Amino acid sequence: MRIQMDDYTESKIKEKIGDRPGSLRLVYDTINCGCNGVVTLQIADKPWETDVPVESDTFEVWTDRQQEQQFDPVMKLEADRDYPSFKLSSDGAVFSRNLRVTDLRE
Repeated sequence: MRIQMDDYTESKIKEKIGDRPGSLRLVYDTINCGCNGVVTLQIADKPWETDVPVESDTFEVWTDRQQEQQFDPVMKLEADRDYPSFKLSSDGAVFSRNLRVTDLRE
């Protein structure tokens, strides 16, 4: 699996990560969401034991190996220029138009 980002998106993710170490986790979250699940992007101190790497040119990105089938082999992450969220899509699907970044670092 691979996530592509343009320069603007990379700069917005760098702002979110800041100066502290952290890696990104692409998660299909079904806990306390009141629906079938939502895609989120988390900033974590380190990958979880069940995580597998996602290819990215700029960032260390991970996803849970059991959630990997929820996503397409190649996806694009785009920062919204008018709102503090992101869009995750592929050639065949839009996974989220309002993807939020959650910082889980301690």
